[in-house]
Amino acid sequence: MTDTTTSEAAIEAPSFGFGTANYRAYALGALLLVYVFNFIDRTIINILTEPIKESFQLEDWQLGMLGGPAFAVLYTFLGIPIARFAERYNRILIITVSVALWSIMTALCGFATSFVVLFLFRVGVSIGEAGCTPPAQSLIADYFRPSSRATAVSIYALGVPLGGMFAAVFGGFIAGNLSGDNLAAVFQSWNWTWAVNALDWSKVEGWRIAFVVVGLPGLLIALLVHRTLVEPPRGYTDPARLQNQEKAGFGEALSILLKKPAYVHMVIGATIASFIGYGVGQFTTSFLIRTHGLTIQEASLLFGIILGVMAAIGVFSSGYLADRLAAKHPSALSWVPAIGLGISVPLYITGYLMGNLWLAMPPLMLAAMLHYYYLGPMYAIAGGVADSRMRATSVALTLFAVNLLGYGLGPPVIGFLSTFLKSLFLSADTLPLTLDLCKAALDFSPDEIAACASANAKGLQWSILIFVCLYGWSAIHYLLAGKTLQSDMVTSAS
Repeated sequence: MTDTTTSEAAIEAPSFGFGTANYRAYALGALLLVYVFNFIDRTIINILTEPIKESFQLEDWQLGMLGGPAFAVLYTFLGIPIARFAERYNRILIITVSVALWSIMTALCGFATSFVVLFLFRVGVSIGEAGCTPPAQSLIADYFRPSSRATAVSIYALGVPLGGMFAAVFGGFIAGNLSGDNLAAVFQSWNWTWAVNALDWSKVEGWRIAFVVVGLPGLLIALLVHRTLVEPPRGYTDPARLQNQEKAGFGEALSILLKKPAYVHMVIGATIASFIGYGVGQFTTSFLIRTHGLTIQEASLLFGIILGVMAAIGVFSSGYLADRLAAKHPSALSWVPAIGLGISVPLYITGYLMGNLWLAMPPLMLAAMLHYYYLGPMYAIAGGVADSRMRATSVALTLFAVNLLGYGLGPPVIGFLSTFLKSLFLSADTLPLTLDLCKAALDFSPDEIAACASANAKGLQWSILIFVCLYGWSAIHYLLAGKTLQSDMVTSAS
């Protein structure tokens, strides 16, 4: 798998993209599979927050740290150097190594003995996952011509909701139904005495098994990518006038991108949407458990199947609509996500305030579909305003802001807010309760137990309500991006 020179690309590049239509479909499907596993391993912790909280006796702010900074900080800061590396070296190999690393680290999360150890393993997951999206987006831009690129990147972006959905379905099922005793019984039936005697299986909890089960299959995905994908020529679908240019330095790339208002507003809007989405997503199953009394399996299935499917529809349809509307409405990549984000606000507020779960689900499902309208256009704009000299860098800079400020701050801020509001609800109660007393829960009366549970649920519910209102702010920036979108896009001049 070696790179073809850009001069060869200039001569050979057909108008329809790299490879046959069937190969392009397979390559996109393989990259989608990688991204699905990326988000399974990234978001599985969101599904397991309640059992982890019980095992290590944590507060919401600590869960927010596991879901946000533990992953986002190194993931973010490594993204740009890896992207620069991907501008020059084999992108398939980078993705292969990355998938293998994050899969191993996810499995190791199941062996964590404390909050600190689990935090460190999550950091390891982030190091691996940093090498996924920048090279993958660069590959997609070389596989597909500009007129179909928004649809292609929207299909790739389906990895976000699909990965979250599979993490919810399988993670919730495993955590709710499997235990160490179950595994010991299976090993005993196979006469694997060595496995039965290897651990005290009675102490192995379902959430630990979930980490191992979802992590290890990624090693097979890494092998699949390495053996079946082909590195395309760089700049293969770029205008011929751009294909022989020298690679842009980081400073030059940053300077060019910052002079494009459409790119800047898109990054701000996507960062705000990410801040909300990652924060709320970290605690959605916890909300369903605390507010509506569901089990972890029920909550994860509801979150994964219903809300995950609707989010997937939103991600794909946003890119598809933008491509189809672009001929008559050149700024569709801007106003399609803006409309979706804006309408999602009242729908989310209605759903999260509704006392009856089944009345709450329709507005929550529609809101999940509409708010994800921002994701496909985010990637399409990031790739469209940059040429092959700096496309991976453009995506990496976008993800730098989205992940550092969005992913890094969203979960801990909503976790701190939830803990703060919980303490306010407790102080307003007629019973003399505090966070520490509720955590200990020693010799509590039924009224005191109910008061702690109520404050725990209300603190999280109102934190989520505050967060979802910010989607309107994100919508404004996507609208502003439309003012210069066409002049800022590289493809507009081709």
